[in-house]
Amino acid sequence: METALTVPMFVAQLAIILVAAKLGGEVAERFLRVPAVIGELSVGILIGPFALGGIDLPYVGPLFYFSPAGADHAIAVPIAEVLQSTAEVGAIVLLFMAGLETDLRQFLRYSGPASLVALGGVVAPFVLGAGATVLFGYADGFGDIEALFMGAVCTATSIGITVRVLGDLRRLDTPEGVTTLAAAVLDDVLGIIVLTIVVGIGASGTSGDLSLQSTSLVVVRTLGFWIVLTVAGVLLSRHISNLIGRFNVSGASVALALALAFGAAVLADVAGLAMIIGAFSIGLALSGTDLARRLETPLSGVYAFLVPIFFVVTGMMVDVNELGSVWRFGLVLTLLATLGKVFGAGLPSLAVDFNRRGAMRIGFGMLPRGEVALIMASIGITEGLIGNSLFGVTIMMTLVTTIVAPIVLSQLFKDEKPGTRSGEMAGEVSAGEPADG
Repeated sequence: METALTVPMFVAQLAIILVAAKLGGEVAERFLRVPAVIGELSVGILIGPFALGGIDLPYVGPLFYFSPAGADHAIAVPIAEVLQSTAEVGAIVLLFMAGLETDLRQFLRYSGPASLVALGGVVAPFVLGAGATVLFGYADGFGDIEALFMGAVCTATSIGITVRVLGDLRRLDTPEGVTTLAAAVLDDVLGIIVLTIVVGIGASGTSGDLSLQSTSLVVVRTLGFWIVLTVAGVLLSRHISNLIGRFNVSGASVALALALAFGAAVLADVAGLAMIIGAFSIGLALSGTDLARRLETPLSGVYAFLVPIFFVVTGMMVDVNELGSVWRFGLVLTLLATLGKVFGAGLPSLAVDFNRRGAMRIGFGMLPRGEVALIMASIGITEGLIGNSLFGVTIMMTLVTTIVAPIVLSQLFKDEKPGTRSGEMAGEVSAGEPADG
């Protein structure tokens, strides 16, 4: 049973988490050549209450312990409530910055082919993930909340990891790179909307008995809120940027921008949606303003502090003992989630000028789940939509897809041949010109 968490103990927990996060991130990036998020998530599992953090130390007791089920959590959560709340703030900051770093104009420019790619990258993984959950007996039917949630988690694509990998490979400005980036942005929006719909269905108690009317209401409410908030943000973005720019006091820009993000997150919550969709929407609306550029440096410090806490705390919620009984389902779900993204996102790109080489690059570019799937999983367990077993399966799927994507992409882009049919034709013409001369 949880005892009152004192301020010194909470501060000690933060210190342990931050040190562990940076050590894990360092090992992941320097030695394993994988994104730092993998290291942060892994050390979270290691120091969590189900592993080292649950050891009863002399004079101190366990470093981390359960937060019992109650008004704030539908099921028991293996960390103190205040630590979970801190992690959720980190998720809001993460999605706000993801919105700020998104090029809205570029997104709109490539929205045509990217829409096809994103749609395929959402529908195929959702169907496969939900179907596998039913097949393995974790849900009675496709309409059960467990099946819907696992399908929703499989739709995720990590903008941050995709951008990092393509940037390191210097392929962001290629047709495949730009299309993948735009599709990843849209995929994230669609994925968050799917998650919000699933959460809404769970809250309304329609799980297992999906009526067209109730589902349609959730869809309309979700899309309506996102569109209204984003459009209003875009229309007011210049005024907001100018207003915040008038403050001369030190730190005003970052403080007021975060206040705006938190306010949008609260509005989303009041509307019955995930808070992260509000933060992402307002970040996307401000992405083309001077304010976004001014926030880049000061927000990086906030990001470095809060976001690793979210990843480590998410890892701490994984019960390694539960994984022993669900590893078969975890492997199958990971395989299906991989196929769903590679073919679901890759095949539609064949209809918009890309060849098979380009389609494979796009498919694997959409593969990493990263922080988006972790946010979804965290929401799922705290809302009581899934239990520890399915939560552990989502972490397994996230880890594998996030590790595999950079490795495969590096190999696919070693071939310098173009990924579009028009590019192949241009190359053939250029190669033929000297012979004609």
